[in-house]
Amino acid sequence: MSAAVQSTDFLPFVSAFEQLLAQGRALPGAASRPSAWAPVAPDAPVCLLFSPHPDDEVITGGLPWRLRHQAGWRVVNAAVTLGSLQARRQARWKELGDCCDFLGFDLVSASGEPVHGLERIRPQTAEREPGHWADAVQRVAALLLQWRPRVVVCPHDNDGHDAHIGTHRLVLDALRLVGPQLQPHLLLTEYWNTQPSPGLMVQLCAPDVAALVAALSLHVGEVARNPYHLTLPAGCIDAVRRGAERVGAPGSLAPGFTFAMLYGWLRWDGAVAVPQPARLLPRESSPDLLFR
Repeated sequence: MSAAVQSTDFLPFVSAFEQLLAQGRALPGAASRPSAWAPVAPDAPVCLLFSPHPDDEVITGGLPWRLRHQAGWRVVNAAVTLGSLQARRQARWKELGDCCDFLGFDLVSASGEPVHGLERIRPQTAEREPGHWADAVQRVAALLLQWRPRVVVCPHDNDGHDAHIGTHRLVLDALRLVGPQLQPHLLLTEYWNTQPSPGLMVQLCAPDVAALVAALSLHVGEVARNPYHLTLPAGCIDAVRRGAERVGAPGSLAPGFTFAMLYGWLRWDGAVAVPQPARLLPRESSPDLLFR
């Protein structure tokens, strides 16, 4: 019979997490820019990523990262807002540019003007300020028609923050405005709230996650107040736990890998978003194969 387990038996294991965070805080304050990425072909498919705030492009960017660097897609990050603090917006735009440059993503502002995001992107704005909302929807619809993405990425509809929920509604309203001209795959991200029924688990390897952490460190002003880039690997570990039974079947065995990100997966048919069969995207499989 095995010996009784004591809480102290696990203390070195738990303490190692504290030590890892302490080691992370001692790393350089921001990552160095990598060598130039391979150019994107002029006719490459496009992933259009709608980020409620600067940093969401990388916090939820596992799939766009793999599309860009494993499948050769163009990834365009559309910055929806630049945050609520006016005094920080110019700096946040600069940090966002550095991060997108590091990731190999293109960067545009959803407002059409650099250093100026859209304002009051909240779920209640559509009813309270219909004219303002209609203008924002038109701007996002114009981006959709300009880039004609095969994949659109935005937060899910209950992502726990007004700007995230507002961005979801904004993108859906813009897709409705565009109508059947576009029928992209719609991938839903999660950060402040998990989603109950994710449809895609995207496996990441340690170098993928390290690249995302490094890119996130370039949001210097944000991680200075809260070093949340250091907890990104933990979130990716937890996504494997949840994905095993939310993307897989309840009671499934845990996958034999460490890191993943979860997404809702729907296909826009020109009028409604149709859920797709739940899938795992292994690291060795090209993401291009899923999105035809």
